[in-house]
Amino acid sequence: MGMAYKTQESAEALWVIRDKVQFMGEVPEMGLSVLEVTVPPGSGTPPHKHQSIEIFRVVSGEITFTLFDAAPPTQIVAHAGDVLTLRSYQPHNYVNTGTLPAQMLSIVENAMSRFFRDLGHTEVPPAGPPSNEEIETVMAACQRHGIEILNI
Repeated sequence: MGMAYKTQESAEALWVIRDKVQFMGEVPEMGLSVLEVTVPPGSGTPPHKHQSIEIFRVVSGEITFTLFDAAPPTQIVAHAGDVLTLRSYQPHNYVNTGTLPAQMLSIVENAMSRFFRDLGHTEVPPAGPPSNEEIETVMAACQRHGIEILNI
């Protein structure tokens, strides 16, 4: 396998609900992918857990991560340069609590990349919260990919 070089402009991009996920690179031999995720203000994920480890490095903006494996849950407000490593099946979510779009680099197992490719689409999504139809689509994709949405 030769050198793989991508720019932000040349990397494949898909919209997953309101977040833009760009596929920046992968190491198939290790089963890992590098993603760049752009999260608009107010966007984020519901509490969930999955087999894939995740390493997040905030590139710009502010992301609030919540870890639900203790009571009370742990909230971490991460800024540019901060790194959060999540182990397999660690219950968590994230939300852009800032007023500007935030970007983060994420290292995930290829199973998560497959989830994003399954759920994502190329059309720019509408603003505002996801519709009931979008939520149903997410729930179905989560079931297909072994991602558990938590009722917290």
